Amino acid sequence: MSNITELREMSDEQLEATSKEAAQTLFRLRFQSQSERLNTPSEIMKNRRTIARIKTIQTQRQTATAK
Repeated sequence: MSNITELREMSDEQLEATSKEAAQTLFRLRFQSQSERLNTPSEIMKNRRTIARIKTIQTQRQTATAK
């Protein structure tokens, strides 16, 4: 999906939208994996990592503004 430099260049609103989109995709992939076979099972892990990266960047920005 997005690499870390692209995510760091995004604004807070863009990060939030990307996070919501990745969460919805992850939900659909999980649902699909339970009901049928996935074509690319690695997509679940990729979405989880993207969400984690976004949350990390958001936390870093919050702590930077708090200091």
